[in-house]
Amino acid sequence: MSAAVDDTLLDDLGRLTDVDVDGLLPASARAGAQVRATLEVAREAGIQRLAGQVPRALVLLTRPGLGPGAAKLLMALLGRACPIPVVVTDTAPPWLGALDVLVAHTDDPGDIELAESVDRAGRYGTGVVLTAPEDGPVAAAAAGKSVLITPRVPVPPGFGFPRALAAGLITATTLGLLRTDLDMVADELDREAERGHMQHESFVNPAKALALRLAERTPLLWGLDDVATGVGLHAAQMLATHAGIVSDVAPYQQAASRTALHRAATQAAAGTDIFADPDDLEPSAASPLRTFLLAVSALPADPMRRLAADMLPDADLITPAEEITADTTACAAVLALRFELAALYLGLAAGTTGGTTRYTPARPRE
Repeated sequence: MSAAVDDTLLDDLGRLTDVDVDGLLPASARAGAQVRATLEVAREAGIQRLAGQVPRALVLLTRPGLGPGAAKLLMALLGRACPIPVVVTDTAPPWLGALDVLVAHTDDPGDIELAESVDRAGRYGTGVVLTAPEDGPVAAAAAGKSVLITPRVPVPPGFGFPRALAAGLITATTLGLLRTDLDMVADELDREAERGHMQHESFVNPAKALALRLAERTPLLWGLDDVATGVGLHAAQMLATHAGIVSDVAPYQQAASRTALHRAATQAAAGTDIFADPDDLEPSAASPLRTFLLAVSALPADPMRRLAADMLPDADLITPAEEITADTTACAAVLALRFELAALYLGLAAGTTGGTTRYTPARPRE
């Protein structure tokens, strides 16, 4: 579970602004701008040189931080029908060659292992698309041999998920592996950032409402489709980073096979009363578990979604496609941003993020 949350902070604009001393909420709201900038920089850096190629394999190289979540979500968006193998790895494989394309992201300009992998890929003639800071060993290894996408929209380290995902999407689109409108993705992210703006109160702000559902709980983020599970991985990263929350992420079919946890989740959902005061509950009656069923591409008639709804009728069902008119990629990006904002709101309210000291609510005057 997370640290104790001062939920009154979320709807107090003055206090919320004061505690966000590092401007983390505005940084997260620049997701749409990051996508547009990534598209622009990729074109300037020569992404079109990959057009017309049919690679032997697409290699998604992951490094600590946002890379694993972005790579696994991209892999899910490409789908099982992708005409070429998609390989997720943390170092360049020894078989890498001129017929392959490698995509990587890092916030660490001094990642020596990544620099060595990028250098090796370049020497083998592999097409490389890299999102990284413009200085340091990683950028030096990519110079002249890679499509280097440097950040153009300033955000703190750890807030570059839209850039990492957009770089993968523009690569897949250029290679003809995926059809997506990145301008539309950016527009939808702008709309989600507006919906989740700190000035909107919890009852109309989807990110704050989600934060309140997550507060002081152990979330079970169970995906009803592969894309939703990929979003869940990023959500878990954000909740751990900003709110100190440990989450369980799994496809629903896998979650259902873990019988004891699934049974506990069912019992917790059935016994949840959103109006109950947790302090008034008996220890045995207050379960820290809360199940979130995530659906991005799964339609209401999807068998897995129907099964999950039957087994966990009281679980939180989060389906962005029923809120916005957009394709699967945009819905996934919107849900990822919603969880990121929710994690920030939780972290700010609990004092686990937003500065070097824990936030302490002002004491009433005597």
